[in-house]
Amino acid sequence: MTQTTEAPSAANTTADFPGKTLGIVGLALAFIVSLAGIVVSAIALRESRAAGYKNPIAEAGLIVSVILAVLGIVGAIISIVVTLALWQSCGYMGNGVHTMQNGVSLDCNIWR
Repeated sequence: MTQTTEAPSAANTTADFPGKTLGIVGLALAFIVSLAGIVVSAIALRESRAAGYKNPIAEAGLIVSVILAVLGIVGAIISIVVTLALWQSCGYMGNGVHTMQNGVSLDCNIWR
């Protein structure tokens, strides 16, 4: 009786593991929509760990997504605070272009 040995298919190699594709998608989403990147990267990481594989791409996607989400939230808060401060200043000074003590001009005509 002869025994035949089949070559391993591409699907059975260690390069392909559960969560690999999701990890890549999660990393890409990190730069576009960070909250979606967090979700997809976390799912990819969970799938890989459940199968006993490390997924550094999903880990990177999760880290980058969290950092960019935090920076986005901080940027939004700063934008809101600056906008409210300018709006309040124009409320006190009225319409027109005003020169501040430090020489900076404030155009309050845009707040009408």
